[in-house]
Amino acid sequence: MEWLWPPIAMGGPNQGDRVRINASTPEGSVSHEGILLAPATAGHVTVKLDNGYNVTFQQSEVNEIELIAAGSEVETRLQATQSENPDLPEVWILHTGGTIASKVDYVTGAVAARFEPEELLDAVPELAQHARIRAKKLGNMWSDDIRPRHWNAMMTETKRAFDAGAAGVVITHGTDTMHFSAAAAAFSWSGEGKRPPGRIVFTGSQRSSDRGSTDGTENLLAAVHWAAHGPEPTGDNGDTSVIVMHAQSDDGICAVLPGCAARKFHSSRRNAFQTINTEPIGTIHVGRNGECSINASVQSPKRDVANEPIEFNEKIRILQLMAGSHMFADQIELAYHYDAILFHGTGLGHLPIEDPNGDSPENVAIRKALENYCSNGGVAVMTTQCVHGPIHMDVYSKGRYLQEIGVLGNHATLGPDTALVKLHFLLSRDQDIQAGWNANLCGENQSVISN
Repeated sequence: MEWLWPPIAMGGPNQGDRVRINASTPEGSVSHEGILLAPATAGHVTVKLDNGYNVTFQQSEVNEIELIAAGSEVETRLQATQSENPDLPEVWILHTGGTIASKVDYVTGAVAARFEPEELLDAVPELAQHARIRAKKLGNMWSDDIRPRHWNAMMTETKRAFDAGAAGVVITHGTDTMHFSAAAAAFSWSGEGKRPPGRIVFTGSQRSSDRGSTDGTENLLAAVHWAAHGPEPTGDNGDTSVIVMHAQSDDGICAVLPGCAARKFHSSRRNAFQTINTEPIGTIHVGRNGECSINASVQSPKRDVANEPIEFNEKIRILQLMAGSHMFADQIELAYHYDAILFHGTGLGHLPIEDPNGDSPENVAIRKALENYCSNGGVAVMTTQCVHGPIHMDVYSKGRYLQEIGVLGNHATLGPDTALVKLHFLLSRDQDIQAGWNANLCGENQSVISN
């Protein structure tokens, strides 16, 4: 090994080389090992550490730089493809977007997405312990741009994977709307009383892969392990599709959540996803070397296996209205241009339709507009802004009145996001909305847990 200073300018280490740097700081002497990057600013030295963070020192603070490996050697080591174990199950990874499968360019410090099987194994070589990986890029979308046509595309590829013999499919997805797509997968494969041929897992990353706090690697390892080795899906307890993400802020345990009964509850925490009115299906312990173990109860499936997923009608349009002080009658009148209204009601499922003080004629106008809409055959369904708990429009008089004029949804326990997907599914199948809403099609309408 060779001690060199100053770097680059006098033939020292180059960008992309692996180095050990010793520096003197106001807090004392420090030593770091990592990849030498282009400096963050003139007169400085920047190194990317193994934990993903960058550290920068003024050149005057740097005492020594030790060259450990030239950049070409580093890249060769990183790109060493893992050999495939023919005894392992086959798992397809379908990429729709996000940075979960990305890798740092050690010369520029930029994050580049990786989609090919060999690139995925390069980025997360531990995947080879769990399955034979096949990968396909469906897109690179922000998750808030995903629409029902993309749900259909995902399900078409899951069928292709199962037809090819895959034991499971992992769909990497941006986290903001991942629970909508997971619910769509549940209804698509199990909404008519059947179950998928294999396991369907959605996963993503709350923190990008160039951050030391990234959760993407563990989430992906756990998701692939469940897709390859998890219990056979039953189709009726929310396991048709599952969401696998961190169970807590710390590493080591990922939660397996029912795809039709979960929601993103936090914008940035690693354990952002939680269940709604039910419990997690299981957990996956992820070890330091990438080994995984599953803790979940196993149930014997009673449903037949579906031959293919059910498509969503991509022309369906649903108007969502939020109950509150800014709801007005003309909003309901817009519903004549849509196929249904989904009300996000207050509490047990209420709307501002009464004027007890005689000073709010807007509420009376809402009631009349809703009466006209329902009497003319309009479909109106109630969900709750509270997220947890049931719709219970029997308790108060206004709830009973809403039922009388034709608003559906009483006693449902599914969350508001899954409610939107279920309504779309029922409209796509031209099914009786009332009967479908009361049914538990794929685990979305389970009984409320006591509290």
